[in-house]
Amino acid sequence: MRGLRRIPFGVGLGLFAAYSYAATTASAAWFVRRDHGADLPTSLLWAGLLYAPNVVTGLLVWAVLRRFGAEWRAMGVLTALAPPAVVSAALAMTGADGAMRGAGWSVAEIMARSIDRLPVAILLYTAIGAAGLAAAHWRRAIRQRAEMEALSAALVEARRAQSDPAAPPSERLMVGVGRGRVPVAVPEIEWIASAGNYAVVHWRDREGLLRETLQALETRLAPHGFARSHRSTLVNLARVRELKPLADGAWRVTLDSGAELVVSRSYRDGFLARLGGSAAVEVSPSEPSAVRSSLIGRTGSGRTGGVVSDI
Repeated sequence: MRGLRRIPFGVGLGLFAAYSYAATTASAAWFVRRDHGADLPTSLLWAGLLYAPNVVTGLLVWAVLRRFGAEWRAMGVLTALAPPAVVSAALAMTGADGAMRGAGWSVAEIMARSIDRLPVAILLYTAIGAAGLAAAHWRRAIRQRAEMEALSAALVEARRAQSDPAAPPSERLMVGVGRGRVPVAVPEIEWIASAGNYAVVHWRDREGLLRETLQALETRLAPHGFARSHRSTLVNLARVRELKPLADGAWRVTLDSGAELVVSRSYRDGFLARLGGSAAVEVSPSEPSAVRSSLIGRTGSGRTGGVVSDI
């Protein structure tokens, strides 16, 4: 079993599909040989051609899931494609059957036989679609678990780095509050929001303005454990208390203060790359995906003394 878990997901899914097609063909060939007296090679060819349209159906389902993912949009597209796909499969199966029989059926006969095959075509399309969606959900669960484990480890490391006594004095930012400005130690900052050419700094349930763009702050604060979670949000990783994946592939981040932010899908992979992780980390699928990861062993916010940066 452990050896099977090392097989890449796409390879495993392809092998399963090939096995299903081969098993179905072999089973159908037995009935073809019994009912029509064909030899073994002819029976296998006959049955293989009968169910070949379902290989096309499988490729169609794979293409839809690859484009839209295991979401409601994919289900909607597959539902919309069902009538033409099912009718095409029934016609193709009837055509293959007629070709192997050497029958010169009329159009009316072909249509009648195709209608008789519609229940089987519908059943196979539904089964292939359901199997594809289940496989896509399973793959997403594995990915989410890998991402959550990588993030949890990186966030604990970020807390440890900020609380390291041997670390150099933390930088301070001069943040505008009311008519004055106050120095704020970088480790005390929870998150920063964009406000045009300004940035709104949030720390200790307070907020203030900084005359600097979020992009400039991202470059400046990256060495201090800050990462972009959204096009308008910068987060102090050491202040993240909890992570929770959302159904659309984004994450919900809960900070020490209880504030909740979203790591958007477009910044998700970059978020992991910034932490030195990877969205492709391999995790054993033996357990259900982790949908919630609480960070434990939380440390202090680090030193507050240091150099004041007047902006």
